[in-house]
Amino acid sequence: MIMVTGSVTARTESFQEVRRLSLEHVYRSRLEPGCIVHAVHADCENPLRLVFIEQWADRAALSAHFAVPASRDFVRALQPLASAAATLEIYDATRLEKL
Repeated sequence: MIMVTGSVTARTESFQEVRRLSLEHVYRSRLEPGCIVHAVHADCENPLRLVFIEQWADRAALSAHFAVPASRDFVRALQPLASAAATLEIYDATRLEKL
């Protein structure tokens, strides 16, 4: 399984648009083959920061997600609305146990 974490911090005046775009991206991404989890959360310590948590079946599914034109459009749309560069980290994960 592939895990992805990321975040974007919006400017005060653009937060609602960043939130709207992020939710739109999440809802669309959940429909893609190989998507196990795709969610966006508000940071409790920084109300302008949104945090993404994703799980993908494999690297091929994630690569296909990155190749979707709407995914590239989402990243481009966020850039002028953010107060800093977005983050993205990709992990190869194995579930050890389920509690």
